[in-house]
Amino acid sequence: MKALQFDRFGSPDVIVLRDVPQPEPGPGQIRIAVRACGLTPADWHVVDGLLADHLPPLPRGLGLEVAGTVDALGEGVTGVQIGDRVFGPATFDGPTAGAAEYALMPAWARIPEGVTAEQAAALPMAAETAWRALDDLGVQPGELLLVHGAGTTVGEAAVRFALHRGIRVIATAGPTRAAALEEIGAQVTAYGEGMAERVSALTPGPVDRALDTAPTGGRIDRADKPSPAGGSLPTLIELTGDPDRVLTVSDFAAAAELGVRITTEIRYDQMNEFARLAGEGILVVPVARTYTLGQIQEAAKLSQSRRPGGKLMLVL
Repeated sequence: MKALQFDRFGSPDVIVLRDVPQPEPGPGQIRIAVRACGLTPADWHVVDGLLADHLPPLPRGLGLEVAGTVDALGEGVTGVQIGDRVFGPATFDGPTAGAAEYALMPAWARIPEGVTAEQAAALPMAAETAWRALDDLGVQPGELLLVHGAGTTVGEAAVRFALHRGIRVIATAGPTRAAALEEIGAQVTAYGEGMAERVSALTPGPVDRALDTAPTGGRIDRADKPSPAGGSLPTLIELTGDPDRVLTVSDFAAAAELGVRITTEIRYDQMNEFARLAGEGILVVPVARTYTLGQIQEAAKLSQSRRPGGKLMLVL
């Protein structure tokens, strides 16, 4: 099969498309013929060696979330059949991952009717991170939640989940996704200088909790110069009055310094719920652009700009 691989760490230029053996599913795994593979910032961290100590030796693949058609079943797998359309995380413990013609999956759910493979492959990481963040933050129905960086895929998923749970939402976002966020029921304001004043003007009462989903803890504030230490976390603490009421999914170093919560334990026990919500139109992660496997460097350049405007997708 054809797959994207890299056998040294570095920039996305080290990624090559090559012919490799098809992976075989182990116990509890399935293999799919991949139709779509979502790209995430985590892929570039893997390629540049950030997680090298936690992964098997090179060569390695990339692509953490996939959708496609079940092709083979591992020992002990039940409840799914050859030919079923599924989506979920790709395994990452071998020489290939999701960006390949065939991929292994440790968890999955059926793709709902009316949802394309590209739309389904955009869901797993954004949905899992957003769901877990809301749970770990402890936000309750009726409370007011500030989602900072709501124009990101994780941020928009968090807004959608929160509104579905009966939580009131103020979202900070740029112009690309602002109208879409307002349409689903969030109050939206811009990030950057004066954000605290703008948020306070939208609510007569306090912000109960804040969720930071911006890249590297809020350094979307200005494209032309770095943000102060901690990004926007000090502002979120100011708005909630308590660092324990703030959670970040990205800036762990600043969180440790400021006493802000983090969440790191990935779990895919809600895949069927994500499928249900996607089928009902409640969970949607926008797909900005699609690429072939051979266009990986072009896709990486847009992804690393931090302004992709939605999920970037490899299609097969």
